[in-house]
Amino acid sequence: MSEEIINKAKSDIRANQTALGIELGSTRIKAVLTGSDYAPIASGSHEWENKLTNGIWTYSLDDVWAGIQNCFRDLSADVKNRYGETLSEVGAIGVSAMMHGYLAFDKNEKQLAEFRTWRNTSTETAAEKLSAEFDFNIPQRWSIAHLYQAILNKEEHVGDIAFLTTLAGYVHWRLTDKKVIGIGDASGMFPVDRNGQYNSVMICRFGKIAAERGFKQELKAILPEILNAGEPAGTLTENGASLLDPSGALKAGIPFCPPEGDAGTGMAATNSTRAKTGNVSAGTSIFAMIVLEKEMCNYYPEIDIVTTPDGKPVAMVHCNNCTSDLDAWIKLFSEAVNVFGLTPEKSEIYELLYKKSLEAAPDCGGLLSYNYISGESVAGLNEGRPLFARKPDSHFSLANFMRTLIYSSFAALKIGMEILEKENVILEKLTGHGGLFKTPHVAQILMASALNVPVSVTETAGEGGAWGIALLTSYMKNNNKNKKTLDEFLSQDVFKNYAGITAEPVSADTQGFNTFMERYKCGLAIEKSAAENLYS
Repeated sequence: MSEEIINKAKSDIRANQTALGIELGSTRIKAVLTGSDYAPIASGSHEWENKLTNGIWTYSLDDVWAGIQNCFRDLSADVKNRYGETLSEVGAIGVSAMMHGYLAFDKNEKQLAEFRTWRNTSTETAAEKLSAEFDFNIPQRWSIAHLYQAILNKEEHVGDIAFLTTLAGYVHWRLTDKKVIGIGDASGMFPVDRNGQYNSVMICRFGKIAAERGFKQELKAILPEILNAGEPAGTLTENGASLLDPSGALKAGIPFCPPEGDAGTGMAATNSTRAKTGNVSAGTSIFAMIVLEKEMCNYYPEIDIVTTPDGKPVAMVHCNNCTSDLDAWIKLFSEAVNVFGLTPEKSEIYELLYKKSLEAAPDCGGLLSYNYISGESVAGLNEGRPLFARKPDSHFSLANFMRTLIYSSFAALKIGMEILEKENVILEKLTGHGGLFKTPHVAQILMASALNVPVSVTETAGEGGAWGIALLTSYMKNNNKNKKTLDEFLSQDVFKNYAGITAEPVSADTQGFNTFMERYKCGLAIEKSAAENLYS
């Protein structure tokens, strides 16, 4: 890092020309501090993992705060090591987290049930009933599906619910005392309308069917208030400052932008908030966000309709499983290498094995893999079993094996994307970000051919949603000054400085992936049988 860059970062820190983005992802909590040019100048992280407790995928709230504090401590240490500065103030803060899920509290702010994350597939009955009632797809992950399922199950706590929110909304509430949420995150709790509010017709319909089941609360009264990108969303309280930084160095009074979901921050981090653009976030889960020119003609169980952080309609194809099974195989290969007394860096093993996949047959030589750690709604499965299969005459090579694992990481996504093709949704380019794209070029090249659309990856792809919420934070901080739309801010102020590399589809690889997908769809019966009969 040059002395000029270091001095500029020091100046930004001292003048509070910084923005702090914190995102709670599935396996990592990450913080990114940006300077006045929106570039990251410091970061911190904390590894964590969800737990399957009594059949529920969850994180404890104690783990939430321990993770956030460790992450902020790591960020502060990075600032100190790089610049010799104590992080006592920042220009503004934003919080993002995994969308959907269920966090319910009573009037005394007591948590009423375990945090039920997006990964749970236990709300099938509620999701189906609500989708039929609303004539609008309500996925199992959505907060309203979790609430209605709890009502159907006659869970005792539902009568005491005074506040229902997402993980980002919860953390923001504790730091600012504000029960608000960004519109993108809100649209994964309950459908929103063109005016940027919860859909009033559906609110009334829910009230009627919930009341028939004994639920007396007014739904709108227990949901967080919706805010748009650029709107102020409160300030850091004294208690919030202590929660974020127990050392006491961080001062209260720092302004916040609206809390957002990881889908919205992914759109910001990839400059994908305009119509006909989209992004793919690929980590523990994988989802594609396609910004629509017009509303879709029909609704589909495989497609969520959510919004950008500034309220434009988005078709979201969400799959619960992406890199977890692939990571497990890489870990196994690492152990095998260690047996020979070799200790390469984990990143080197990833890079070498990923690159090996480019030598594979376009159709993976007849191999087949399912990466379903948990259920996969797009494929119609409520439970998952990681599975690898081959015929006796399949070409079982390392290259084919690695390409099979990578193809499997976005095969379920392809099923959902095929629906958008039927709806004549126009997509000019996808931008990729997240862990699958950390190894340069490989997943990008294979995905471009698999989805038959150009896929770009920028040099900031590895920063992910923490950088995305930092950008939304900067947009809020500068909104009164520049009066630009979010699209204009991202294109004109942020991404003019970042070059990207674009991979175009290759015809032979597209044909090969289509052959793989025919095998994949036929083999779903194997996966279903394994889920029903293996380790049940």
